[in-house]
Amino acid sequence: MDLPINSSNPLGALHRPTPNIWVLELKNGVDNRLTGVVCTKVITPALDIVEKEWRVARNKALKADDKAGAGGAFIIVGKLDQNKFFSNGFDYPEVIKTPGLGFIYNNFTIPIMTRLLSFPIPTIAALNGHTFAAGFCLAMCCDYRVMTSGKAWACMNEVHFGAPFPQSFSAIFQEKARDPVLIRSICLEGKKFTPQELLKHGLVDQLAEGGSKGVLEAATQLGEKVGANAASGVWGLIKKGIYSQTLQAMAEDRRQVMPFEEDAVVLAKL
Repeated sequence: MDLPINSSNPLGALHRPTPNIWVLELKNGVDNRLTGVVCTKVITPALDIVEKEWRVARNKALKADDKAGAGGAFIIVGKLDQNKFFSNGFDYPEVIKTPGLGFIYNNFTIPIMTRLLSFPIPTIAALNGHTFAAGFCLAMCCDYRVMTSGKAWACMNEVHFGAPFPQSFSAIFQEKARDPVLIRSICLEGKKFTPQELLKHGLVDQLAEGGSKGVLEAATQLGEKVGANAASGVWGLIKKGIYSQTLQAMAEDRRQVMPFEEDAVVLAKL
């Protein structure tokens, strides 16, 4: 299924290669920018479709006493016809058109980040290339991450081009990275992490060879394995408890102070 629905210029494609696996391929140009359209017309609808299809399939399987058919997993991958990018993050000029970065809260934090953190089946980011900024956050909101073992970096580079973090971005790294020194490297130094470094720090769960095809195959195998844990129906409910503080922080992430605003306030007091 191409997304947006009925679009002559699809920016994503949702597939169901097996009864228990759903794959969303992001297809927005060379570097897969997370534009407003991609967020609201591709990723969010895909989450709706997958959850509905899984819940219907699970109920049917349980009625037939088919526990194996009640599981499921959702994979997000970059364009499969290249090996360079998973996602290069937002189109920042589009983001800053909305005062206080309301674009992020309305298009990304609430409909996508919080949804993934409480999604009822395992979610897997198949990182088939560079994973930057909001693309990195998208990956960290998933339950698992499989990354190419080839040339690729993951980086929160906002500190280098003057973009403040919304609270939701800080919250996801505080939740998933934990180590203060590692968080400092990610958020304040904008370090570019290789796949091997990410694996060492526990930020990805597995590396895969074979380019985009190999990464997706490894993610699919992982999904078939862990997807069985969704059969009981409590996967998402448990996640809501595990991530309750992070979800609360994201819900409060409504207004971001920009550097020029802080300058004016502080200078007025000095």
